[in-house]
Amino acid sequence: MKTLYLAAAVAGTVVPWIFFGGFILENGIDLPLFVAMIFATKPAGGFAADLLICCAVFWIWSWHDARAAGVRGWWLTIPAVWLVGLSLALPLYLWLREGEK
Repeated sequence: MKTLYLAAAVAGTVVPWIFFGGFILENGIDLPLFVAMIFATKPAGGFAADLLICCAVFWIWSWHDARAAGVRGWWLTIPAVWLVGLSLALPLYLWLREGEK
């Protein structure tokens, strides 16, 4: 499973950054525009809100789980969510957790 989690973390980094990279090439690092575009339509806003809630729940759960399972490096999921997204943070956490077994 550890290999699967690592592959998912790589894919979860590359795929979003294809989109993020295109945005940065067109607009530079314009965070206000980025956020405005994420919430530009009601469906997009719904997806963004869903993802933000999932990230919050993931952090709470993984923090408790990391303490119980003794997962070192749990904190890496925090920058992973902010720099890429849950598509990296979740498989990264599972990969770290698998290493503790």
